[in-house]
Amino acid sequence: MRLLSMTSLALLAAVIFAESSFGHVPYFERTDFTKDKPFRVQSIEQSIAVYAWLKREKGRTDDVDVYTFTITKPTRVFVQCLAPVRKRYEKFLPAFAVVGPGLPAAKAKLPFEAPKGQGVIVMENYKPGERRPTFYEFFGGKSYYRGPTLDRVLEEPGTYHVYYWDPHAHGGDYVAVLGYKETWGLMDVLRALFRTPMIRWNLELHDEE
Repeated sequence: MRLLSMTSLALLAAVIFAESSFGHVPYFERTDFTKDKPFRVQSIEQSIAVYAWLKREKGRTDDVDVYTFTITKPTRVFVQCLAPVRKRYEKFLPAFAVVGPGLPAAKAKLPFEAPKGQGVIVMENYKPGERRPTFYEFFGGKSYYRGPTLDRVLEEPGTYHVYYWDPHAHGGDYVAVLGYKETWGLMDVLRALFRTPMIRWNLELHDEE
């Protein structure tokens, strides 16, 4: 029995490695990612997918999720926002902003206060009523709305923050994709072995659909 279990585990790991060309290391938002307790990205180059949630309370949401990463040299930074294709998310259009040194000054009011002396790149989603492209993500076994994507080299060393929020106050589940290199270590494989079935069974979702 133990041999069978180890064999099964090895086969699953092999499958994940084989599919890593279109899979991201999965993380879940267990507690709210705030300014004081942000999600700390260990390497902005490694591709991860954080399954998170912008809470809706009393008919609106003021929730802003915060992620942070540090670079020591000019680095390619990839950040994206996805939302699962579900009927109640047809009008859910989350946005994000990257805040850090050397970026342009904010041109509009934002739902957060940027650190003094740092600039902002705002990545807005599609406008309400616009047709949004979708795609099927094999790794998680469900379809997603494509959202805003930032893919550029950030030149200034330092600490950056990524803020996700819902400008239209619908609230809902979203996926923060950070990083572009689909590389896997042993802990990443183990994490995926446990969390991928949860994603396929919709256990990462907070809606009631």
